Amino acid sequence: MLWSDPENKPPKELRDAQDMMRRVGLVLACAMVIAMFVLGTR
Repeated sequence: MLWSDPENKPPKELRDAQDMMRRVGLVLACAMVIAMFVLGTR
């Protein structure tokens, strides 16, 4: 189940979906930090 195997590369759709999920996760994490900061400064 490792994608490091050269002959077993994931399809482009799967890689795009993984990139999208990573981006969404980063945005969510940043939003959480900002929300905590805003709530903490009140």
